[in-house]
Amino acid sequence: MLDKQLQEQNEKVASKDDFPINWIDRVSLFLSHTIKYLIPIIVLVMMYEIFMRYIMEKPTMWVNELSLWLAGICYLVGGIYATRLRSHIRIVILYDYVSRPTQRIFDLISTIIIVTFAAAVIYGGMEDAYRSFINWERFATYWDPPIPATMKPLTLICVFLIAVQSVNNLIIDWRNPKEKQYDPSKDLK
Repeated sequence: MLDKQLQEQNEKVASKDDFPINWIDRVSLFLSHTIKYLIPIIVLVMMYEIFMRYIMEKPTMWVNELSLWLAGICYLVGGIYATRLRSHIRIVILYDYVSRPTQRIFDLISTIIIVTFAAAVIYGGMEDAYRSFINWERFATYWDPPIPATMKPLTLICVFLIAVQSVNNLIIDWRNPKEKQYDPSKDLK
């Protein structure tokens, strides 16, 4: 029953903006809409630090590291979401003025570059990320959180998902007669 309702909702969203939602998009949306809740946590942690430092005169040692850690996670997952929304950097001085077949060539070149870059980053970072995770590498500070052990593998996962999302966007956009601007507010419905 719940699956049927979710499918109907996805069909409604897809028909509203002509961007079908497939499993790749669902993963991107799930990650980005889950991770967005880290932002208020960062704000609360920073408010706690302000209270402890200036009111109680007992500054913490862990707030800055935790804030950077959580913000790094938001940043990485934000790249996946930005790719899904097609809001990454694009030089439109030529793109907007050429025919759709030429735009498709530009899109293909862009996707090939993204996938090649992702493959190089994953290939180059796999050993270090694996070693950091297996050894549970820590930040080597007073609080000593496992930031490298979590962020290095997460970076590779996010780069991979950005590449997958880019290929997905290319496949979806290839069929469109002229590229449509995506309205991110449709994701919230």
